[in-house]
Amino acid sequence: MREITYKQAIQEALREEMRRDERVFLMGEDIGVYGGAFGVTLGFLEEFGKDRVRDTPISELGIVGAAAGAALLGMRPVVEIMFMDFTTLALDQLANQAAKMRFMFGGKARVPMVLRAPQGAGTGAAAQHSQSLEALFVHFPGLKVAMPSTPADAKGLLKAAIRDDNPVVFIEHKLLYNRKGPVPEGEHVVPLGQADVKRPGRDLTIIAVSGMVPKALAAAETLAGEGIEAEVVDPRSLPPLDEGTILDSVRRTGRVLITHEACRTGGVGAEILARIVEGGFDCLDAPIRRVAGRDLPIPYSKDLERQVIPQEEDLVQAARRLVGKG
Repeated sequence: MREITYKQAIQEALREEMRRDERVFLMGEDIGVYGGAFGVTLGFLEEFGKDRVRDTPISELGIVGAAAGAALLGMRPVVEIMFMDFTTLALDQLANQAAKMRFMFGGKARVPMVLRAPQGAGTGAAAQHSQSLEALFVHFPGLKVAMPSTPADAKGLLKAAIRDDNPVVFIEHKLLYNRKGPVPEGEHVVPLGQADVKRPGRDLTIIAVSGMVPKALAAAETLAGEGIEAEVVDPRSLPPLDEGTILDSVRRTGRVLITHEACRTGGVGAEILARIVEGGFDCLDAPIRRVAGRDLPIPYSKDLERQVIPQEEDLVQAARRLVGKG
């Protein structure tokens, strides 16, 4: 199978959906001539024109509000917010309007819009451009949240998000943009709400989110050399959360390590932990452990930044303790 980058997979999904459905259009700051902050939409203006690739003023609230209105009237906008941190400026339109419209109108109104945003640390972009905010959006009923970790998932989940009749927050980790991986050619859609076992194992389950998935796989490789077989599960979306796949893995291994880059307190790991306790407590052979970001703003210094977000070695050490070898 051919290999392309995570960024190319997103570009491919956008192009295919824009060619397939004329209602799909793009909105965002500098997404036209400049191609977006990370070059994802470079060349789209030339192919699709200014009516379908719309450069906007610097107003996240206005962008998301306009997209929600367009979606209510039958269009399928895909909004790019330059950094996930800036979505906080658009929360009223996203959380109080787009997320609630379908419910408030008894299903007669639909808001088929996607909000794309890069998030995560590791680039030295400091406290206002490096946050992981997925837990914020998970808390609002009516929003779906997709977090692909591979190029194949990036393409498949984005196509599913664009076709969904509900607002979807599509989170892209900045450090994944240039990572390559196999992506099927032709029609490739990954349903929202379907987790993926990235690596099978029997000794413990590592549930990893977004940019932590490559680190979890690397940790699993190290652990395998020590005779510890770790199963790596990627939820891929939350919500909808695939509790079935997660609980099946927990029943097989009896031990669970949950990891995400976002702050530990109030993170999605706590919700996943609660769901496991509610649905599979009797299967646990040890207390569930979490490895997450420290409850601190992301520092500018690369060395300090590395100390704040979880690393492969943190996962290895936590896994060893879980199986009684640490």
